[in-house]
Amino acid sequence: MLQTLFYIPASVEISGMEVPVIGFGLLLAVWAVFSVGLMAWLWKKNGINSDTLGYIPPMAVVAAVIWFVLPAISEAEGLPIRAYGVMMLLAAVSGTMLAAWRAKRVGLDPEMIFSLAFWMIGLGIVGARAFYVIQYWQQSFHKPTIGETVSAIIRVNEGGLVVYGSFFGAVAAIIIFVRRNRLPLLPICDLLAPSIMLGLSLGRIGCLLNGCCYGGACDLPWSVTFPHGSPPHRHQVLHDDLPVGGMILAAGDNSAVVVEKVEPDSAAAKAGVQSGEHIARINGYPVVNVHDAKHRLLFHINPGEQLEVATDAGKTHAWTVPEALPRSNPVHPTQIYSTLSALFVFTVLMLWSPRQRRDGELFALLLTVYPVVRFILEMIRTDEASLWGTGMTISQNVSLLMLMCAAALWVYILRRPAERTLGSKRS
Repeated sequence: MLQTLFYIPASVEISGMEVPVIGFGLLLAVWAVFSVGLMAWLWKKNGINSDTLGYIPPMAVVAAVIWFVLPAISEAEGLPIRAYGVMMLLAAVSGTMLAAWRAKRVGLDPEMIFSLAFWMIGLGIVGARAFYVIQYWQQSFHKPTIGETVSAIIRVNEGGLVVYGSFFGAVAAIIIFVRRNRLPLLPICDLLAPSIMLGLSLGRIGCLLNGCCYGGACDLPWSVTFPHGSPPHRHQVLHDDLPVGGMILAAGDNSAVVVEKVEPDSAAAKAGVQSGEHIARINGYPVVNVHDAKHRLLFHINPGEQLEVATDAGKTHAWTVPEALPRSNPVHPTQIYSTLSALFVFTVLMLWSPRQRRDGELFALLLTVYPVVRFILEMIRTDEASLWGTGMTISQNVSLLMLMCAAALWVYILRRPAERTLGSKRS
């Protein structure tokens, strides 16, 4: 797990002056120069047409993100460059380049793919974030004020994107783009299908580095553990009775926080904490319930700092937080499973491509194979709860919906003549 690669400073000193980098600063200036140069090149090459003008909205969105969003997600050290975001970028670039290469082989202008990619990436991120926000609204986004809610929603750099949401956003972008440019929908979907799976395989590595999309308990040799405070560790502390601060806490009567067990030889045990004691305050802050106590021990205690736990009997136990904080219990590396499964689907699509006889076959194959793989993977993931009383996660429900769409698409495709609009001899 490696969430942050490095930080971009908020400002730099030039000729004795502090010049901002993000917001209304150097990064925005660089983007403006790049955008003007690209538009000038497109104007010279293609003239003022819908393709050229189609670049303006996504460029404006990127400029708005640099100006308004990046300062909001910056930290004291500067703008964090997350491994998750870098892998998402690599996934987008790799998928786009593959689609451009395949487009050239079937006689399409690769520039069309680059223009489409702008829209797919933008709407894909919006869809992925919207899906996540809806799914975890009560847990993570239902804030006291509108400002706090908006701030939580735009912190995409910290993770929180759902693959199915990005898929639906990207499909919406494809439909809008092909209608505007009078392109055949199913052949374009076939062209992009392998790129979607290639991008997903790389993006899941970002999930591993971020610690999200984790699996359940695993005792196999390839199991993995995650550091203190990571999503898997946090889930195990809150739901699976994993010790935190050397203690296993439980809920008692009237929301009391009870020390159910003290880990032997832990700093808490050496400080005199005993099973059965009721915790009233942690570092002077009153705790209202067991979830609040666990949350404070997870996120407000740092290695080397002093920790004080006061009981409702008037006792105070104090100790120094150890430098080496405990990691999570071993879990399935479902992120790696997802990478391998996406590569499997990608390989199937690429091998089927030369044998394709009808438009839409590759896209229909994607809608058939990926939901099955995803449904199975959801059985060993623990980061999503069941939905609507079905006993299945939201992704499993969407997988079944996609399979129904795949069945309908196959019926439509197989009733058509065995001919292709693009790439009848090669792809």
